[in-house]
Amino acid sequence: MFNKAQKELILKLFSMFVVVRGLNLAVIVVAQYITAIFIMAPSQSLSEVLLDRSLFALILSSVAAIASGYIINNFYDSEKDSINRPQQVTIERLVSQNTKLMLYFILNILVIINASYVSFRAVIFFSLYIFMIWFYSHKIKKRPLIGNLTSAILTITPFFAIFLYYKNFSSLIFVFGFYLFLILSMIELVKDLQNLKGDLLQNYKTVPVLFGEKYAKYVILVLVACNIFVTVFLLNSYNLEQMDYFFYTSISLLFIVLILLTKAQDRQQYSKIHILLKLVVFLGVFSIILLNPSLVSSKIL
Repeated sequence: MFNKAQKELILKLFSMFVVVRGLNLAVIVVAQYITAIFIMAPSQSLSEVLLDRSLFALILSSVAAIASGYIINNFYDSEKDSINRPQQVTIERLVSQNTKLMLYFILNILVIINASYVSFRAVIFFSLYIFMIWFYSHKIKKRPLIGNLTSAILTITPFFAIFLYYKNFSSLIFVFGFYLFLILSMIELVKDLQNLKGDLLQNYKTVPVLFGEKYAKYVILVLVACNIFVTVFLLNSYNLEQMDYFFYTSISLLFIVLILLTKAQDRQQYSKIHILLKLVVFLGVFSIILLNPSLVSSKIL
């Protein structure tokens, strides 16, 4: 069906899809459009939002910047990843490091070009975002806790581009953003526990490496407690209507995380916790469609 050259091309495309976390990028695109449709511009029709060229350029810039971030992380972490996840690295190495770097620069150029279609402020925003991703990968990532928190902030930053575009600065958005930030911080610490072997061999100064697995688990416990506190605040301070169901579900999932965390000792067990936490984020983003748009209508024009 396919000749040798075509098979090699397909494998290399699949390799790049793995490197840039293609499924994650697809979820981010859908999540940003859901945010725009149901929260930022509920008075506009579906076609108006989907055909908004500036919004499309903004989301394309976000996705390209995140993809370039995955590439530069992959470049710096290649040796560590070969220890922690050798099978995935075998796929990722079908594309050379030089090709990955070339694609990294091409994506960043496309980010700026797309952002310039929106506004000069968008260009500044994404220029700083690109720089911070590189600085995180090159310098901050190996620093305990600061690296985890920076990664969590960088993960949610693209969503604030949508809020800035619609000039929406509702307090609920920032509280919910902090809620997601806490979950993402837990995910980063669990990833450190998953990657402990490779981090030790490559001298990454993560929380588990410097202070031990038990201490890292205590930090996650504190983050869970903070998250539950924020959840209770959201439930008591805002009329979230059907979105209440998500927060009740998230509390249940976090208790399961804590139970699994007390027993976890190897990469496979930590992977289950990682998946559960990512499920909370996934449900949280898509539960936005259950929210009353009037709750986030506070705008600065």
